Amino acid sequence: MSTGEILIYQNQQGDTKIDVRLEEETVWLSQNQLCTLFQKSKATVSEHIKNIFEDGELEEKSVVRKFRTTASDGKVYEVNYYNLDVIISVGYRVKSQQGTQFRIWATQRLKEYIK
Repeated sequence: MSTGEILIYQNQQGDTKIDVRLEEETVWLSQNQLCTLFQKSKATVSEHIKNIFEDGELEEKSVVRKFRTTASDGKVYEVNYYNLDVIISVGYRVKSQQGTQFRIWATQRLKEYIK
């Protein structure tokens, strides 16, 4: 796997499409991408992420990384991205069909890269 590779995730219905960053042998998504993926509000996703860290389920410094992102206005911002562990944890907490579909897709992709 090359560093910084981008895959495109699209759900079975084709109405959710996300560019997924692959780096350091894991998947990384921004909070906005998590909201799109699970079709949940920013407040809901934020609360789940906060609880994951407060509950000690995951250690924040191990699963969060800042990546530079260029916005539509051309400005470059440092944005928090969350790795697959966070994505799966949020997916289990929101208990959505979209979360299940993504977990299946991500697991298949990672297995392909590991082999």
